[in-house]
Amino acid sequence: MTDVVVIGAGISGAACAWELASRGVRTTLVERWHPAAMGSGWSLAGVRQSGRHPAELPLARAAVDRWAALDEALGAKTFYRRQGNLRLARTAAEADVIERLVREQSAAGLDIEFLGDHDAIRAVAPAIGPAAIAGSLCRSDGHADAVASVQAFVAAARRHGAELRVGERVLAIEIAGGRVAGVTTDKGRIAAGAVVLAAGIFGNELLRPLGLEVPLALHMVTVLRSTPTTRRLDQVIGVANADCAGRQEVDGRWRATSGVEPWHGELIDGDAPRVPCAAEALAGTVSKFGALVPEFRAARIAEIWAGLIDLTPDALPVLDAPAAAPQGLVIGMGFSGHGFCLGPVTGAILADLATTGASEFPIAPFGLARFGAMRGSAEPVTLHG
Repeated sequence: MTDVVVIGAGISGAACAWELASRGVRTTLVERWHPAAMGSGWSLAGVRQSGRHPAELPLARAAVDRWAALDEALGAKTFYRRQGNLRLARTAAEADVIERLVREQSAAGLDIEFLGDHDAIRAVAPAIGPAAIAGSLCRSDGHADAVASVQAFVAAARRHGAELRVGERVLAIEIAGGRVAGVTTDKGRIAAGAVVLAAGIFGNELLRPLGLEVPLALHMVTVLRSTPTTRRLDQVIGVANADCAGRQEVDGRWRATSGVEPWHGELIDGDAPRVPCAAEALAGTVSKFGALVPEFRAARIAEIWAGLIDLTPDALPVLDAPAAAPQGLVIGMGFSGHGFCLGPVTGAILADLATTGASEFPIAPFGLARFGAMRGSAEPVTLHG
C-alpha cells in the first residue's frame, strides 16, 4: 500500500513525487519509459516568465524564485542559469507584437524591456545577426538542463523514501466506492488512496474509462542539438510568431527548435519513445534560427529529435482535482509546450491537491470544467519554449 501513486516522471510528476515524499507521504512514481523520456526531456528547458498568459504569470514568477535555490534543495545540479530571455522581431509587424507584449507584461509587474533596434539587441547579445530588428528582454528569465533537472527531482524523492518504478505502464486507475483505490499496471497492482495523473499525451487513455477527458490537440516540434562550441550566447532566444527558438547550453552545445507543427501520429516505441521528424522541418529550423544566430549555421549537429506538445484549447494546463472525478484523483496535464519552467510549482500544486484538496496558488483558471464539451480543438500557438 502506498498513499499516492504519481503517473509520469516528467518534471511535474517528478517534482510532485519529491514534494510528497519530503512531506512524509508514502509515494510511488510510475514511469512508462524512464524519467524525462518525453515532453520535459525533449523541451528547450527555458525558465521564463515573459510571454506568459496572465493566469500563468504568478506561477511562473513563483517558479523562477524556486529555481534559484533548487540545486541546494535537491542536492544535485540542474544547471540553472538566470541569464535572460530575448524574444525577437524580424519584421515591423512582429516588432508591434513584441512592443505590445512588453507594455502588457510591464503593467502586470514584470521587469521586461523593449529593445527598439538591432544595435540595442547586439549590446546585450552580440551573437544575434541583422535579421533581428527589435526584441524584448526579460533579464530574470533563464534556462536549465532538462534531463538533469528531472533526474535531480527523482533522486531527491527517492532519498525521502519514494519508490520509483520505471519501464512500467499504468493500464487503469482503479475506483471503489467513488474514490481512487489504486492503479493496475502491466506488472501488477498498486493500492493507493490517491493518484496524480501527469502522463502527458497518454493521460486521456486513463481518464476516458472514468468518463473524463482533457481536450488536447497533439503537435510536434523538431529539435537540433550540436556538438559543444565556444559559448557565445547567454539568453534563450524566441521570436514573435514562434516559428523557431533556441539557446546555447552550459557546455556550448546549440539547441534549436522549429515552430509548432501538426503531429503525423507516429511514435516509435522502444527503450525510449521517438518521434520521426521531417527533413523540411530540419531545413526550416537551420534557416530561421541561423538567420537570427549566424554562428549556428556552422555548427556540427550531433542529435535530432521531435518532441510532442499536448496543446489545450486555451494553451493553459489542467491542474485540478475535478469535482466530477473520483475522490483522490488529481490531474496535471496539457502544459502546451511551456510547462518546464513551472515544474517546481506545479509539482507543489499537485502534491497539495493530492493531500489536502486545495492549493495556496491561484489555480482557478486551470480547472478541467472550463472546457465544457470541447474536444481537441485549439487556438494557434503564438509563443512557446
